[in-house]
Amino acid sequence: MSEMRRKLVVGNWKMHGSLTENEALLGALKAGLASAHGFQGAVCVPFPYLAQAQALLTGSRISWGAQDVSERAKGAYTGEVCGAMLKDFGCHYVIVGHSERRTLHGEDNALVARKMRAAQAQGLLPIVCVGETLAQRSSGATEAVVCEQLDAVIAPAGVQSLAQAVVAYEPVWAIGTGKTATPDEAQSVHAVIRARIAVIDANVAAGLQILYGGSVKGSNAMALFKMPDIDGALVGGAALDATEFLAICQAAGASH
Repeated sequence: MSEMRRKLVVGNWKMHGSLTENEALLGALKAGLASAHGFQGAVCVPFPYLAQAQALLTGSRISWGAQDVSERAKGAYTGEVCGAMLKDFGCHYVIVGHSERRTLHGEDNALVARKMRAAQAQGLLPIVCVGETLAQRSSGATEAVVCEQLDAVIAPAGVQSLAQAVVAYEPVWAIGTGKTATPDEAQSVHAVIRARIAVIDANVAAGLQILYGGSVKGSNAMALFKMPDIDGALVGGAALDATEFLAICQAAGASH
């Protein structure tokens, strides 16, 4: 099954960057990936830099996207950014339900589901994040937590909605901590995710890209990508380092 899914590597810049830093980083990525093949590459940048990403990446092998989207289409929602605005800047992807949004901004499963639908209504490809905390993992609740998060986005629009989405498994305890789930630990959860969907629709499950996020770097990427249900990575800190990000992309291409 894994042969039919192309590897996808997405850099999540979080709240980092400047016009000068971005130009250097994106220039290095464009040069490094100009002749690469066998995978898809993308960066999700802060809202103010979407115009710069569009200008620098149009015509390149790198797609771009945003890190969040409003559940609303438009209106009196100060500070919010809707899907149509992201589409105006050529976005292909948008991250929804990242653990930092869930933890720091109180986003619950129902809101994540609404944001997913809002993104899809504009033709954007949502990267839907799921994952457990250390306490949840320690109590043996990983599978229950991840499946509950997954069920929440399937329920409103049906499993077919995942045919136009990406899922990212990000164990919260491994984000920015330097800790990484072992390839086998990550694979076991990815397999649970795919099996949960396969019960409803085997074709959607077979085609779904499931990314791993949680301290992915050049040194561990290949071992992760060799797992049958790990279809790429949602990369945090290493996405700000051109050498590291390129190494992860090269691992994705080599593992295809």
